[in-house]
Amino acid sequence: MTSETVLFGAALGLQSPWMVTEVKFDPALKELHLHLGFARGSAFLCPVCGSSCKAYDSEARVWRHLNFFEHESYLHANLPRVKCSSCGVKVAEVPWARPGSGFTLLFEAMILTLCKHMPVFAVARIVGEHDTRLWRVLTHYVELARREVDMSGVREIGVDETSRQSGHEYVTLFADMMQRRVLFVTEGKDAQTIAAFSDDLRRHGGTAEQIEKVCMDMSVAFQSGVATELPNAEMIFDRFHVVKLANDAVDTIRRQEVKTNEALKETRYLWLSNPEKLPDTKKQKLATLQSMNSATATAYQMKLNLQELWTLPDRLTASAHLDAWYDWVSGSGIGAAMKRLANTVKSHASGILNYFPSRLTSGLMEGINSLVQAAKSKARGYRNSNNLKTIIYLLLGDLRFPLPT
Repeated sequence: MTSETVLFGAALGLQSPWMVTEVKFDPALKELHLHLGFARGSAFLCPVCGSSCKAYDSEARVWRHLNFFEHESYLHANLPRVKCSSCGVKVAEVPWARPGSGFTLLFEAMILTLCKHMPVFAVARIVGEHDTRLWRVLTHYVELARREVDMSGVREIGVDETSRQSGHEYVTLFADMMQRRVLFVTEGKDAQTIAAFSDDLRRHGGTAEQIEKVCMDMSVAFQSGVATELPNAEMIFDRFHVVKLANDAVDTIRRQEVKTNEALKETRYLWLSNPEKLPDTKKQKLATLQSMNSATATAYQMKLNLQELWTLPDRLTASAHLDAWYDWVSGSGIGAAMKRLANTVKSHASGILNYFPSRLTSGLMEGINSLVQAAKSKARGYRNSNNLKTIIYLLLGDLRFPLPT
């Protein structure tokens, strides 16, 4: 053994019977090749039962390792096969790579780290590998880490859907509202997504009966799924979706009225904003528009009055406020859009009022969705929903990966 083989053996952390037998550096290709070997007659553990068995033959394998400075590095070894008296012929495992992988564990750890911060295709370009190989690594470790996820303590969840591409092929996300982590991602946005979550919950030490609160939008499919699959769960229709419905109704009134009132042109942003968040010039313009006593201005006041619901101290006060708001809107004759909003709010009043006293909102889900959309935008979309699910778990699942650091 030479000094350089001893040095590289120490750097790789090799232990007997493994050793570096040869070091080759190709300056033209900018590649470093480390050849590993073991003494004749060395014993290895059976990968099934752990019995010590002598190697009787081997096959050549190569693994991509972390770069040596700017040079690509590869480990070469004859992978021993052992004949176990109990398990038969098996390929021995090596300490630097997992079975079946063409990368070392440290290289895979680097891939996972980089893919948390940049698109997979960008990482593939940096390391000089096809992105398909990287997706295999990510999928393997995400699936491995998810098997160890404990959901026995989950009590409050958030549910939201997001699209894989612009308006096509949705996935539904389930998050632990207390631990602030994504628990489960599944294709679709129908009632079956709730059933799929319930099954996954059971596989991870939880039960459907333990879920106490579900924060979600007013999707009929979600309501049906929760009622069937999560029997003890209280549905909370979060304020973000309710206010969005109110904004849509106000904008519908504005678009109808702008045909006869040119002052309302190009004012959509003003009516969809909260007045306290507007700059002074915009506040002044909004005040001027409100003084015109238009249907749009009235609808806007109704929206603001509805938003006050979530500032009230308790459910009883909020319930009285909601009743008064409904009577005002339904009796105003302001327009069909606002009347539809009032009826929707009335029919979902119980779920809206379930906000009290927990004050649980889907703010976490909105944040998760924005991070997913940002990742999707940077990656310019994903080939399939499996890749999207893998990235969501990697970024937002708070998973623990069994890899060296």
